[in-house]
Amino acid sequence: MPDRRNMIVEALVTSGTEAAISLRPDVDDLVPCEPSPAQSIGDPAGVASFPKVLRRRLEYFFTDQKISPKADGSMWLKVAVGLAALLGSWIAIYILRPDSWRFVALYLLGGIAQTFLLLNIAHDSNHNAISTVPSVNKLLNYVFDVCGISSYMWRILHHRGHHSCINLQGEDDALTGRGIFRFTPHEPRTRMHRFQHIYALFFYALFSLDYVFLRDFEAFFFPTHDYLKRTTHPPREYAILFAGKGLYLTYMLILPVVWLGKPILLVLLSFVLVHLIIGLTVSLVFQTTHTVDSTYFPSDRGEFDNGVYHIFATTADYATEKPLVAWLTGGLNHHIAHHLCPYVCHTHYAPLTRIVKQTAEEFGVPYRQHPTMRRAIVHHLILLKQLGNED
Repeated sequence: MPDRRNMIVEALVTSGTEAAISLRPDVDDLVPCEPSPAQSIGDPAGVASFPKVLRRRLEYFFTDQKISPKADGSMWLKVAVGLAALLGSWIAIYILRPDSWRFVALYLLGGIAQTFLLLNIAHDSNHNAISTVPSVNKLLNYVFDVCGISSYMWRILHHRGHHSCINLQGEDDALTGRGIFRFTPHEPRTRMHRFQHIYALFFYALFSLDYVFLRDFEAFFFPTHDYLKRTTHPPREYAILFAGKGLYLTYMLILPVVWLGKPILLVLLSFVLVHLIIGLTVSLVFQTTHTVDSTYFPSDRGEFDNGVYHIFATTADYATEKPLVAWLTGGLNHHIAHHLCPYVCHTHYAPLTRIVKQTAEEFGVPYRQHPTMRRAIVHHLILLKQLGNED
């Protein structure tokens, strides 16, 4: 039991600052009971105890139930289903040599399988959340590379460039708008941003194409983040980068033309359509958890006295009472639980979210959620419209 508890404690250690809280008029609603720093420090039974109580309750869920925080049977079923769908679609394409319409259908099935694997398997494995055996997680990490994305670089950008700095302009890589988007009130507004809520879905659909052909190479060779500039990448990761891209483009583009004799235009259109599906789906799953009109965008890391408060202020859940949404999105609709327990498999998020909601209500901590994914998307677009029209 002590070993398991140590593992859970590691899983519940979250990023964020431990500096003194700095309250401002526009963030009063983000801090329970509007305490001052002195009140937080001097009242251990009140606000200051919320993070400890929450972490303890999340830990005890696993110890009391005597279950592992890693993958359960339902997670291994998802791994099997996702891999079978991807492999099955491509085996059918190359063995059955289908006509054009069946080719497109199987090609799209493979794209849907990639979307499922990215959200449900690759994300968890890169958090070491699937298995207690490191080599198993590392093997499943390469799902990213099979889908044309560098697992190594994604891991750096996601952990260092997101989990440690949620909604911080200039640090959170998820807020990178390439000048096309204004995601925070701390970045300059241009005339074009007035229309960002209109053109957002179009550019989100290009998200995965950007990752495959530009983003990974920029991060490796032309980094903009300071932590990337200071990082010396192992030579093997450069080799894996090019090998992964080569493998992906070979089975997705080259072989259908060279081996199956499919028209180049048909293959290219199928390839683009797959990426429109992947890009739009993955973008909306993530954007609706941090960039909505009810979340907060800190100006620096020192605004909250504990990383738990930072997570609650900058993160929102959606559709937590809809198991199908959680099954399809890799539990990322339970996003607060994910940031509190990043090393826990997502199939455990639903009961953890109930603990999160109950404890937050008990301590008066604002808990942000939307009843459906559709409502979360609407509130994301509302934020984009606000940021596009207001300084």
